[in-house]
Amino acid sequence: MKMKLTTMALTALMAAGPAMADLVFPSLSYRTGPFAAGGIPFADGYADYFTLLNERDGGIGGIPARLLECETAYNTEKGVECYESTKGEGALVYQPLSTGITYQLIPKATADGIPIHSMGYGRTSAKNGKVFSHVFNYPVNYWDGASVGVNHFKKQAGGSLEGKKITLLHFNGAYGKEPIPTLEALSAQEGFSLNTIAIDYPGQEQKSQWLQIRRERPDYVLFWGWGVMNQVAVQEASNIRFPMENFMGIWWSGAELDVIPAGDGANGYKALQFHNVGNDFPVFADIQKHVLDTGKAAGAGDQIGTVLYNRGVYAAFLAAEAAKAAQAANGTKDITPAMMRDAMEALKIDEAVMAAAGLPGFGPEFQVTCENHGGGGMAAVSQWDAAAQSWSLVSEFEASDNAIIEPLIMADSKAYADENAIEGRCN
Repeated sequence: MKMKLTTMALTALMAAGPAMADLVFPSLSYRTGPFAAGGIPFADGYADYFTLLNERDGGIGGIPARLLECETAYNTEKGVECYESTKGEGALVYQPLSTGITYQLIPKATADGIPIHSMGYGRTSAKNGKVFSHVFNYPVNYWDGASVGVNHFKKQAGGSLEGKKITLLHFNGAYGKEPIPTLEALSAQEGFSLNTIAIDYPGQEQKSQWLQIRRERPDYVLFWGWGVMNQVAVQEASNIRFPMENFMGIWWSGAELDVIPAGDGANGYKALQFHNVGNDFPVFADIQKHVLDTGKAAGAGDQIGTVLYNRGVYAAFLAAEAAKAAQAANGTKDITPAMMRDAMEALKIDEAVMAAAGLPGFGPEFQVTCENHGGGGMAAVSQWDAAAQSWSLVSEFEASDNAIIEPLIMADSKAYADENAIEGRCN
């Protein structure tokens, strides 16, 4: 198994004496396989942010951050192997970047006392901290995304979806199936008919799915794709002249690499986002100066400011802020996974915190609690401008329909608790 350590990782390992240990952040990445196009920029952003903290600030609280990158190829078995091979290194938090891997790691990491941050993916009902003590999916989950997407289409339709048809086009796996319960509940509430169409891995052939869409003529299409299937879907939608303003991807289906291959045909395509887009944030100038210009970038250095690179930066920022909070709460720089978990459960991200990190207005404010490991559940809609070759937000960050989602989360988490004999907490 191949691992990559960030530049500042080796100093503390080689130093003699009572020096404090590094702060270890595993990165379960995939730079190979059919999902590599999305995995690479995320992994680069995640790594580069920690390198920035090391180079500019001397680490987190003066302690170097050590990134342990382990290649999963988006394969669940390899992901579990990566977890087992890195957990003994002092891992503070795992970012699996795969719903399938996350599902497998939930019981393992919980038993080992190591937190998981499945940011905007994974098991949606992990939002219920009463049941899932070591899993966090802030600031938003797939059911939130489904709700915000439907609400956007409702506004487009003039305030009512009664009699409309919505198709969910989705990856045929745990990830793609996650929004179905919410969409079924919203269908009953809003009066639209729901059809689901699956795309088998890796999704390079979608002719039959789009022939079905052309035949059934849905008013709107929601898309839960990842990797190579994204650009194929956008191209096929363009080929059948489906109105792009009525075609919306989840946040894993809304990067530059998903739309550029379709050229002008992708113009107007929409995607949900849980953070801002573009490179007009001070942190990116710092990354350029301290990381890219000094030759310490994790990748080629050509992804800065892109959607998925930004997401990797955002994930690392949230991990670093939790580590800072853990240090402050415990009066020590040398924190443990248990301290990290407790800090993640009390994490507060407001505008002041984002601005101090060079990310003003980058995402919605949110607060994590023992009961709520999912944050505020807010998302915005972005739209692709093919002429400008850029994404822009076309909505504010808006809350999901909690009256629909909360009962679903409670029911699913209760079933998990009953199945695994988990006692509720937070009392």
